[in-house]
Amino acid sequence: MAEDPGARQTTIGADEGVREMVDQHGPAIYRLAVSIVRDPALAEDVAQETFIMAWRHRDTYRGVAPLRHWLLRIAHNVAVSTLRSLREEARDPSTLPGGHAEVVESTVANRMAVEEALSLLDPLSRSIVVLREMEGLSYAEIGQILGVALPTVKTRLFRARATLREIAGEVRS
Repeated sequence: MAEDPGARQTTIGADEGVREMVDQHGPAIYRLAVSIVRDPALAEDVAQETFIMAWRHRDTYRGVAPLRHWLLRIAHNVAVSTLRSLREEARDPSTLPGGHAEVVESTVANRMAVEEALSLLDPLSRSIVVLREMEGLSYAEIGQILGVALPTVKTRLFRARATLREIAGEVRS
């Protein structure tokens, strides 16, 4: 049986532990960050800030939940804070993340359509969809990571899926 990478506990402190943490959890953190900020370069900054914060606050990690959950929660909080600060600073909509990109081929167009549909969701619902559909986390894990009740996770996911289906129907028409 394959080991769940999120369940492995990594000691945060040794250089090897930090490298292992980044290698093991970096892609998931980046995917969550890009789903919130909708800008690949900004998502890289969010991922980097997540690991910096994890390092600075490593003494607060109690090991009760998997390290992955702790890191994803930090990433979510950093991404939302980054987005808020950008919105407060930016006056010109073209300076906000998620600018318009040219469609070169149909796969890019499909991906952009999904990203655009996700962008219509609020940050919490978008995070729930990404953690469930892309990361394959359980409802309980999502609730724990985002600090929301299980019924909220289920309701938000149900509504987000309905919204995404509705948008997909409009695109096909």
